[in-house]
Amino acid sequence: MTSDSQVASKDVEEGPLLKTMMNLAQFHRDHERFYATAPREAALRLQRQGRALQSLADRWSDVEVGDAAALSPFEGAEDLNDPAALQLEGVLFMEGEARPAELTGMIRDLRTRADDCRSTGEWLTNAMQASWQAVRALLDIDELADVLGERHRIIANDWLAASMNTLVAELLDRAADMIDRIDFTPAAVRADLAGERVLPRRLYSAAELMARAADLLSESAGLVHDNERRWRVFHRCVSEVADSTTTSSRH
Repeated sequence: MTSDSQVASKDVEEGPLLKTMMNLAQFHRDHERFYATAPREAALRLQRQGRALQSLADRWSDVEVGDAAALSPFEGAEDLNDPAALQLEGVLFMEGEARPAELTGMIRDLRTRADDCRSTGEWLTNAMQASWQAVRALLDIDELADVLGERHRIIANDWLAASMNTLVAELLDRAADMIDRIDFTPAAVRADLAGERVLPRRLYSAAELMARAADLLSESAGLVHDNERRWRVFHRCVSEVADSTTTSSRH
């Protein structure tokens, strides 16, 4: 039989652990509300950028190269510009300019997003490895038996989201490499379009990587959003057990 002193000792041991679990359930639940939304916003941005590249690739796949004679270096290149790329991302090819500034900005955005996703993936992976080990201590608390699956599922969702962020970083870095290797001066683009038209194919490939990265970001947000109810259920159960433990330790 279990004596009153043994019960009291067990309650004292569980008290700090339950308090920590309640803290995690509260603050990490609120934190994850941000990460259930922000990746979708980033995905929309990536999709828009990718569509701009696809629109250029569509046009460059069959456009006839025009006359490069221009009176002003700021004249728009009628054969190279695409209305959708202009409206989506402001990509404007001018006769006397090199790579459009918007494409330079796009490359920078892709690399910055890649760095952010890589950092998120690394941090979240380490956090979930630590959480997985820490939650082992809950296995011996019978009163939490019903919600152990919820807590482990939260960790599994976040761990998978971490892996997705790591992969997104690689996809975006590679897409940036693809775009950065293209000579976007009007003369170089026209030379390619008058020949084998390699540039449209390069743009399609970069856009495909960006589209996949956008999909993964959206899926990672869905995984985190799936945790919302699980955190709520887990927090409620832990709170009830903690209250019961506090009450019993007083008697």
